Amino acid sequence: MSVEFRQPEGLHGQSPGPGGPSRATDTDPPSLPAPWSLPRWRAYVAAAVLCYINLLNYMNWFIIAGVLLDVQKFFHISDSNAGLLQTVFISFLLLSAPVFGYLGDRHSRKATLSFGILLWSGAGLSSSFISPRYSWLFFLSRGLVGTGTASYSTIAPTVLGDLFVRDQRTRVLAIFYIFIPVGSGLGYVLGSAVAELTGNWRWALRIMPCLEAVALILLIMLVPDPPRGAAEKQGVATTGDPRSSWCEDVRYLWRNWSFVWSTLGVTAMAFVTGALGFWAPKFLFEARVVHGLLLPCFREPCNSQDSLIFGALTVVTGIIGVILGAETSRRYKKVNPQAEPLICAASLLAAAPCLYLALILAPTTLLASYVFLALGELLLSCNWAVVADILLSVVVPRCRGTAEALQITVGHILGDAGSPYLMGLISSALQAGRPDTYLQRFLSLQQSFLCCAFVIALGGGCFLLTALYLERDQAQAQKSGTGILESENQRLIPGRGVPPKDP
Repeated sequence: MSVEFRQPEGLHGQSPGPGGPSRATDTDPPSLPAPWSLPRWRAYVAAAVLCYINLLNYMNWFIIAGVLLDVQKFFHISDSNAGLLQTVFISFLLLSAPVFGYLGDRHSRKATLSFGILLWSGAGLSSSFISPRYSWLFFLSRGLVGTGTASYSTIAPTVLGDLFVRDQRTRVLAIFYIFIPVGSGLGYVLGSAVAELTGNWRWALRIMPCLEAVALILLIMLVPDPPRGAAEKQGVATTGDPRSSWCEDVRYLWRNWSFVWSTLGVTAMAFVTGALGFWAPKFLFEARVVHGLLLPCFREPCNSQDSLIFGALTVVTGIIGVILGAETSRRYKKVNPQAEPLICAASLLAAAPCLYLALILAPTTLLASYVFLALGELLLSCNWAVVADILLSVVVPRCRGTAEALQITVGHILGDAGSPYLMGLISSALQAGRPDTYLQRFLSLQQSFLCCAFVIALGGGCFLLTALYLERDQAQAQKSGTGILESENQRLIPGRGVPPKDP
C-alpha cells in the first residue's frame, strides 16, 4: 500500500476573492504542512532494502557462533568466557537501544540507521585483525557491533509501520522478520564455510563489510523517512503529533498491559533463542563425538559440518515458521480479534516439550534429536512477525520507536544478554565436579540447557495474559493515532469533516 495524502480545501490559510487570492487574516486557521505521498512501488522497494539490511544484521549476530570452536582455540577461552562474547554483544545493544529509540522518535530515522550500519561494519572489520594476546579487545569490538545493530533493530520496524497498514503491514512484517532466522542461519553458514575454505575464521568478518557497504548505499538512495503515523492517517493532511517527553512515553508504555505482557513473552523467546543459537552448533558437534561419528577437536580449524547443518535448519524452519505464523494470524484474527497473542502462546507452549525432547534424546539417537530441534525452531519462528504486529497495533505512532527500544532492552537484559553466559557458566560448573571426558562435557552442556524448556513455557503464559488486554489497547492506540488530527480538522473547518479514506 502506498501512502498518499490529499490536502483538503481551505487549509492553507487563504481565501480566494474576486480579485484573486488574498493574504491570510488573523481569523484564518493556521496553515498545515503539505501532504506527504509515496508511490506504491517506492514503498515496496524500500521494504526490500530494509529486508536485505535485516538479513545482514542477523548474520552479524551469529557469525561468531558458526566458528565458536575456532575462536575458543585462537583466543584460548573457556566455555564460560565464550558465552560472555554474546553477553557483551547483547549488553552493548540493550544499553544503546533506548538512545536510538529516543532519536528515532524525534530525529531523522534514515541518518540514525546509516550511522548504525557504519558503526557495526567498521567494528566487525577491525575485530578480524586483533591479536590473540588482546582477547579483551575482541570482546569490546563485539560490543560495538551490538551498538550498531541496536539502531537497526529499534528503528527499521517503525519505518515499515509508517509505510504499510493492516493486512499489508502484516505481510510485509512477515517478510521482514523471515530474515531473523534466515540471517541467523546464514551467519552460521558463512562463518563455517569461509573458515573451511580459507583455513582462517577471520575472513568471515572481512567479507561482511563489503555486503554492508552495498546496504548503506541502497538505504541512502531508496529508503524514505515517512512522517510518523503516516499509514494510519491516510486521507488526512499530516501534522506532527503533540510532542511528549521521553519519560511521558515510558509511563504510557508501562500502563499499556498488552505491551508489558507481550514484552515479557518476547523476553522468554530471546532467552531461549540466544542460548540455543550460540551453543547449539557446539552441542551437536559434541553429540556426534559421543556417538563416535567424529574425532574431538584439539586445534583449529575444527569440523564445521554441524554449524552448516544447524544454519540450514534455522533458515528452512525460519522461513516456514514466519510465513505460517503470519498467515495464520492474518486469517484467524478475522474470526477472533485476540488471535495474535493466542497464536504466540500456543506455539511457545508446544515448543517447550519439543526442545526438552531434543536435548534428552541427543545421547541416544541423533536423528530424533534433530527432528525435535527442527520442530522447536519452527514453532519459535512462528512468532517473530506476529509479536511485531502486536506492538505496532497497541502503541500510538508517536512513540513506537521508544516502544521498540524498550522491548529490545527488556528482552535482552532478561533474555539473551545473559542466557549464553549462564549456559556456559552452568556447564563449566558441572564439568568441574566430573571426570574430564568428552561424554561428561557433553552431558554438562546438555543439562545446562534444560531450563530453556521451562522458560519458553513461561513465555507462552505471558502471551495468554496479553490476549486479555489486546482489544482495549488496540482501540486506544487507534483513537490516539487518528482522533487528534480529525478533531482538530473539524474544529478548524466548521461544517466540514475529514475527507473519506481511500478504500
